[in-house]
Amino acid sequence: MTAQSIRDAALFHFARDGYEGASLRAIADEVGIKKPSIYAHFSCKDDLFLHTLAFAFHEVKRHTLEYFRDHADLPLEQRLKGLLVWFEQEYNAHASARLMLRNCFYPPLSLYGEVMDQVYPFIDGMERALTRLLQRAMRNGDIPAIPAEQAAIAFMTLLDGITVEIIYGSSRRYKRRLEAAWPVFWHGIHHLNEEAHSVVPEGDSTT
Repeated sequence: MTAQSIRDAALFHFARDGYEGASLRAIADEVGIKKPSIYAHFSCKDDLFLHTLAFAFHEVKRHTLEYFRDHADLPLEQRLKGLLVWFEQEYNAHASARLMLRNCFYPPLSLYGEVMDQVYPFIDGMERALTRLLQRAMRNGDIPAIPAEQAAIAFMTLLDGITVEIIYGSSRRYKRRLEAAWPVFWHGIHHLNEEAHSVVPEGDSTT
């Protein structure tokens, strides 16, 4: 139980103050233990940070799956755009989302490799899940036949582009970017199939 209590306190401090700013003494004080007691459960600050970050990624993944489960009856466009709206709410409501997102964009230099070893599998997993979602939508006739993986990567790129505003901008700027970018993305989804068939293979010119 103490290890979990330390991790929960660390989640708040790392999310608020970052890796460099978080104090092990402050984390220990919040749990009600002495700082050396942390080392009975975590070998060092790096170890505590990486365990806490892994937990944050797990929580965000769990909450994302819950979002799709709870909104399964909505049309695909509402579910996907709603995910972008929901993500800002998740960031504001949960330290796990704040810690995860901040380290996707600005990991500690001393732990860059270890952090990215958590970031990339998370992003790749999201892309695979979105690909499957789009493939189901095609089978159900909700969207035209499109390169599902390409559309999933494009969605994640859109998410990257607007979530920068959560960290460095404001809610108003986030919503402005979302409302400007979403119609372009959704229009593109419905024209990917047309573009794919309009490309003339090399060496197949009729002239």
